[in-house]
Amino acid sequence: MAEGAAAASRLRLAGLCFFLQLLTIVLFAAFVRYGPESGPSLCSPQSNCSRRDPEPGSGYPRFRDAHLQPLLGFGFLLAFLGRYGPGSVATSLLVVAFAVQWALLAQGLFYFSLKGKIYVGAQSMVSADFCTAAVLISSGAILGRVNPIQMLLMTLLEVPLFACNEFILLSLMGISDSGGSLTVHTFGAYFGLMVSRALRQPRADEQEEQQDAGRQPDVFAVLGTLYLWIFWPSFASATTAQDSAEPWAVLNVYFSLAASTLAAFVLSPILYEEGTLQAAQIQDAALVGAAVMGMAGEMLLTPFGALVAGFLASHLSLLGSRFLSPILRSRLKIQDTCGVHNVHGLPGVLGTLVGTLLAGLATADAYGGR
Repeated sequence: MAEGAAAASRLRLAGLCFFLQLLTIVLFAAFVRYGPESGPSLCSPQSNCSRRDPEPGSGYPRFRDAHLQPLLGFGFLLAFLGRYGPGSVATSLLVVAFAVQWALLAQGLFYFSLKGKIYVGAQSMVSADFCTAAVLISSGAILGRVNPIQMLLMTLLEVPLFACNEFILLSLMGISDSGGSLTVHTFGAYFGLMVSRALRQPRADEQEEQQDAGRQPDVFAVLGTLYLWIFWPSFASATTAQDSAEPWAVLNVYFSLAASTLAAFVLSPILYEEGTLQAAQIQDAALVGAAVMGMAGEMLLTPFGALVAGFLASHLSLLGSRFLSPILRSRLKIQDTCGVHNVHGLPGVLGTLVGTLLAGLATADAYGGR
């Protein structure tokens, strides 16, 4: 009986993958074209993509670094539970493969369309990778409680909503959020929590205890942390609107990563009884430092400001994990498997507040033509 159910589930997954791929092939054939390198940029100045690079091919390094983040950084992050570790990596790859294609279509309608066609290039691929990162953040909230079919259906729904939300915030409201504090981290976290609440099960607490007992060795967390430290500064700066702002984004994110990681060693021994800090907690601290710099990264935050923001974000995340997560689980019946609310949601909100403050304090003398 169990073997028959497993075979039926595999067939349903195969059928859904066939349908979705066939659908995207038809839509690509009808609407998607390669954008001319020498043509004018189709990217709106307010959209979540960089302007056309002045040198041919110079957009590829940005695409490469942005693409490595969802595949490696988030891929290892989702290898969170012992019973689901290898399967989580495979599922994340499945989600990435579909989300990138779906995001090119959804975002293309808003930013990269011209005369009824969607033109793709390095810029649109970077923007699609940002959308994919938000989907993977959402999947962290429901990891271990859904199957690949449900993951694909969530991706099918989330990508258009992400594109619409991004267009409203960045283009219509004119918000600058190159690193995605608001559009990627905050949206991905709270969308995932909403889905988790909808999928609530009566025995969620018991299931969570079983999942926590089956954690993987920290090898995946170590690898994920290393990839985050290496590539996240480039990922956060991949969508800066002006080339002159890119060094600010890289340095601000790097300083924030350093401060947030150090803060984990300060507060974690006080809040938790374990004497040794786990690699997964260090990885979460690195993610927190990057999330808080999403909006403020390309702004003139100054090095000490980036250190302060990362330090505060890490403390906020640890306090949320210790005191707020039990309230979400007991009062709101929200099970957050990977703690995306503390790692992405709260730091994303803090990053939005920091970016708003810096925008309010901006002067022409400090920013010049920008």
